[in-house]
Amino acid sequence: MPDHARSDHPAVQAQLDRLWSLSPGADILGLERITTLLGRLGDPQHHLPPVFHVAGTNGKGSTCAFLRAAVEASGQNVHVYSSPHLVRFNERIRLNGRLIEDDALATVLDEILGHAEGIGASFFEVTTAAAFLSFARNPAAATIVEVGLGGRLDATNILPPPAVCGIAALGIDHEAFLGRKLTDIAREKAGIAKRGTPLVTMDYARPLRDAIADVATAAGAPVFARGQAWSSTSTRSGVSYRDEQGELTLPRPGLTGGHQSRNLALAVAMLRHQQALTVSDEALKQAATGARWPARMQRLGRGPLTQVLPVETQCWLDGAHNPSAATPVARTMAAWRSEGPSALVLGMLANKEAGPVLEKLGSMVDLIVTVPVPDHVCHAPDNLAEQARALGLKAISAGHPSQALALITERLDTPAHVLIAGSLYLAGQVLAENDETPQ
Repeated sequence: MPDHARSDHPAVQAQLDRLWSLSPGADILGLERITTLLGRLGDPQHHLPPVFHVAGTNGKGSTCAFLRAAVEASGQNVHVYSSPHLVRFNERIRLNGRLIEDDALATVLDEILGHAEGIGASFFEVTTAAAFLSFARNPAAATIVEVGLGGRLDATNILPPPAVCGIAALGIDHEAFLGRKLTDIAREKAGIAKRGTPLVTMDYARPLRDAIADVATAAGAPVFARGQAWSSTSTRSGVSYRDEQGELTLPRPGLTGGHQSRNLALAVAMLRHQQALTVSDEALKQAATGARWPARMQRLGRGPLTQVLPVETQCWLDGAHNPSAATPVARTMAAWRSEGPSALVLGMLANKEAGPVLEKLGSMVDLIVTVPVPDHVCHAPDNLAEQARALGLKAISAGHPSQALALITERLDTPAHVLIAGSLYLAGQVLAENDETPQ
């Protein structure tokens, strides 16, 4: 399903319009087009600061956020490429810690699109080229690159051997491209492995671990897996991490959810299993509390959208859109049950299976209000609510998040918690309308 992007900056919007006219308008995998495009641009991927390449079904964005926080806490500058954006296209490209400026973005897109004629490059491929060209032209200590989809055939896999690769949590998603077998998905994610580059992974079930090991061995990449080369344990006060270099006690992550302790530990393991730059233990501790990653169990402030809720109601936002992402969110929600009524506002893309997400998140609340996802093909709110009711859940539909919050206020007696979830595109709409655009 293609990304949508709009900009208030006329020059950027003009380039985005050009991009839509040239791109095929659909997700496509393969390295042929990005290879040709970057070749016309002088192969900037060969001139990047040391790269940290991160794949995974869920958690890769949070892992990148912890990596960024650690490098910056050590006093070093870092570039970051991530997707999708929530509100502004600029969020995808962060230069030396700051979102790319509109003028620079318009210029680099114009340059790339001038070389893209006849290639049929996708939206993501052009965006990847824009990031790599921008990174190559701006000095930094490191570059953090989040895989877009899969790994083996993702446009970011055009990279030469990075400083280190990492694989976060695995689950079922993007079935049309990656299939429904977790072993196949594991192999696709492991496709980022490069000869001589450390591949740091979570701990997985034996079949997945073996699949990753097979791919890594064929690529000549040493594997450093959780539970074997390193370990981590969550405690009440923080995270206990251990590897051959010794033990490190980290504070509890500032990002909400028990799963973030594992993402933090993965980032720490990646930093401690590479040789390209030095990051102190103190910087790792600061990263635990200093990392920020919007729309991942983010507590919303009181703004234009949330002000309809009672003052005492906590409103949270998460992009959980598949079962593996919904599982840790549901664990966090379980603690809400003793604190009063709660509700879920849910909007999901049509290419996502809604039933498992409804079962995991919907079972934790007293009321579900379904909404559309703006500018995307999505589950019709009425149909999504009917699916929820078929599961024995109380559900109604609304035309907009603001209407959903108003209905929750009307139907629940002082709700203690509200979660808005189901799609990062919906999360972007919510952040924009609540004046909380990521910076």
